Order: sequence, then C-alpha cells, then structure tokens
Amino acid sequence: MTDDLTRFDGVFTALVTPFTDTGTIDWRAFDLLIDRQLEAGIRGLVPVGTTGEAATLDEDEAQALIAHTVRRAGNAAYVLAGTGSNVTRKTIAATARAVDAGAHGVLLITPYYNKPSAEGLVAHFGAAAEAAGAADVMVYSVPGRTGVAIAPETAAELARSHRNIVAIKEAGGDPARVTALRAACGPGFVVHCGDDGLALPFFALGARGLTSVLSNWRPTEVVALHRAWVAGERDTALALHDWLSPLAASMFCEASPGPVKRALAMEGLMSDRVRLPLVPLSHRGDVTLREAMRGAGLLSRLPPEGSRV
Repeated sequence: MTDDLTRFDGVFTALVTPFTDTGTIDWRAFDLLIDRQLEAGIRGLVPVGTTGEAATLDEDEAQALIAHTVRRAGNAAYVLAGTGSNVTRKTIAATARAVDAGAHGVLLITPYYNKPSAEGLVAHFGAAAEAAGAADVMVYSVPGRTGVAIAPETAAELARSHRNIVAIKEAGGDPARVTALRAACGPGFVVHCGDDGLALPFFALGARGLTSVLSNWRPTEVVALHRAWVAGERDTALALHDWLSPLAASMFCEASPGPVKRALAMEGLMSDRVRLPLVPLSHRGDVTLREAMRGAGLLSRLPPEGSRV
C-alpha cells in the first residue's frame, strides 16, 4: 500500500455474517448486504470481525467469507479482513490466508483472555504484521471485550517498528484517546472510531473514519454523517448524530450482533439467527430496539411486536 492514508477515510462496515435456519452461511443474504453497502457509498468492508461472529466461525468459513467479500466488492471498496485471535500462530496463518485472498488489509484484535503485557502485544502484532507482507495492518483496541487496551505508547512502538501497521480501531469509549494516540503516533497513523455513538466527536478530534456496526442496517445515514462533517456542514452532521445516536445505542442493548441482525431481519434482509453462545435478541431487547426505531420514525413500516421474521 502507498502512504496515501485517504484509503481509510469514511465509513467501513463491520459486516455481520448471515446464517440460514440450518446454521450455514446464507450467501444470498451476504451478497445483498454487501451490495447495499456499496450502493450507499461505504468505503470499506470488514468481514470476519467481532460483529461477524468470528469466534464462532471455523477456518474454512472465515476464509470463504473473506474471499467472497473481495470478489463481490471488486474495486468498489477497501476490504479489511478480521484475522486476529488470542493465539499468535493462528493469527499469523489467518493473516497470510486473507492477504492471499486479496484483502487490502487485516484487522487484528488484542488477544482476549490471555491479557498480554505491552511487550506481548508488540511481539504478537509484530509477528502478524510480518505475515501480512505489504498489506495494511489495523490493530484493534476494545478492552470491554478482550480485557486489555493498546496504550498510545504501544501503538507508537508498533508504528515505528512495522511500516505496515498504519492504523488503530479505537473502541474503548473515550474520545480523549484520539488525542493521545495522535500525539504518540504522529500524523502518519490512522485512528478509526470503533463506536457508532462517538463518531462525531472522534471526527472532530482527528479520526479519519468509522468502523460501524449500525451501517449494516442504516448505511446511507451513517455515510451521510461522515460526508456532512467532511463538507463542513456542522449543523447537518449534528442533526444526523442526534438522529442516529439512539439507534446506535440500541445496537448494543444486548450482545452484538444480536440487535443489528434483528433490525435487518425486521426489514426482511436476513434471518436474525446467531451462533451459540449468543442467542437471538430477547423480548426486552426487542422492546428497546423498537423504542429506538419509533423515536427515529422507522417503526410504522415494520412488522408488529411479536411477529416472526
């Protein structure tokens, strides 16, 4: 990849993985999902991430999803494949396979459960970066899921020691981290927001883009928020932020991707099936989701509460 970091500008969608009623991947629904993203102007597609239930996919399924995304997107979007795990050798192998399949970059989550030290993170990400070759590496700090954050100083060390480690997905819920990361890592390192509800403050503090869960369902509006900010249309961006915020919050009323799959199912776009240990959205979660939809004016054309979709 070149040093032109504009490839990370805009909205990337952390793609859900649709499943059939028998539990296999629903490729027809997956194609429809990708096509909706491209039509809305989504700049990047992220298969096999947390939102894609990566931890429940076997190796062949993960590889097939990444290769399929590359083929379906063509040259219309950047493909950032989730290849991280808490086992370094598995991360190395998955990264090499994703790059061979044509992914432009890889997204590497901090090793969960192991809770490595800063030195362990540097060694782990460094080994995966070497396997990525010339492809981009975006490291992923989401301490709420993994128990360990990437300190700004650690991110800076990774960026200095590996030219292809060029970005971080920051999902710790603290906009002040954007400033700290930019100060530590310099202008040649990209910060991507990993929390839909914080997109606007992240943009204001210098994040180049957003890796979104909500855009699976509302890609046009999420893209419009970023475009309004870039165009200097501050009032429009704020209005979109205010409209999207309750919807974004509802996407995490229960474990993701249950809520966003339920929202997609309500519009007939896929089943809301998830894989154990996740279960479909509960009645309470469904009420929360519908209340957010009602507030946004989206409920009138959707199935009534309690209906099967």
